[in-house]
Amino acid sequence: MQSNLFPDTDPPVPFAPDAVTAAFEMIPDLLARDAALTFRGRWLDVDCLLGPSTQPFHVAIRAGQIVDMTPAPVLMRSWRFAYRATPAALAAHWQQMPPAGWHDLLALTKRGQATLEGDLHPFMTHLQYFKDLLALPRQNGFGGAS
Repeated sequence: MQSNLFPDTDPPVPFAPDAVTAAFEMIPDLLARDAALTFRGRWLDVDCLLGPSTQPFHVAIRAGQIVDMTPAPVLMRSWRFAYRATPAALAAHWQQMPPAGWHDLLALTKRGQATLEGDLHPFMTHLQYFKDLLALPRQNGFGGAS
């Protein structure tokens, strides 16, 4: 039996899938300018799969810095965990004031708009880091539509 906690699955904001991917590709540069967030992740070393479900990226994080981000799939490349969200979910999540239920990474999974899989220990241990990391395009004025 499927839950109807969030029956409205239509995108809450207009968006262009290419704009979502482009905004995600800017995250390493945005992180490099955020010393506080880098400092918060200083104990984090992980290889993970992050991004839009249509075009995820292999992300290597060392001491809180993204040292490599490569579009998936990469043959034989491993990851500890994956967090992938629909482009519509990321576009909504990156609004200055995201709509209710689209504001949080875990809310997106509950809504069925994102998946979280693999070894969740590094993700949950550094949950605030990942919440802030994946919200960086919000502060850059992502509008969703282009």
